[in-house]
Amino acid sequence: MSGTHTDVPSVLAYELPCPVPADEFAACPVGEMFRRVGDKWSLLLVILLGARPHRYNELHRAVEGISQRMLTRTLRSLESDGLVHREVHPTVPPSVEYSLTPLGRSLLHPVSALADWAVQHEAEITRARTHHTPATDTTP
Repeated sequence: MSGTHTDVPSVLAYELPCPVPADEFAACPVGEMFRRVGDKWSLLLVILLGARPHRYNELHRAVEGISQRMLTRTLRSLESDGLVHREVHPTVPPSVEYSLTPLGRSLLHPVSALADWAVQHEAEITRARTHHTPATDTTP
């Protein structure tokens, strides 16, 4: 970004090809991270773990509606992305504790900025949705 255009958001500093190639879009690390944090449970788990480490059953009780299978899959995905650390304690029975890694903690700032933006503009968004009339044109 040049010194004369410091007010340009970073997502606009790069010109996308037109049309955007599907394979390039699929391989984009930004899109992949948006898909990760945009799924149904990941962001909620990151926020919960941002407050403090949790044991598996604590997380399961804290998130109404999540199945054990989905909680396990989501935690494994977050762990494979380097956002969550899984620690097994040698107790009988073994207990497992999850916490955010430094990389996971660094995600809390941009997520907070997006959350603050959503709260700040909630009334405008609600008003726009109320006044929006779906298009009758069926072309994509």
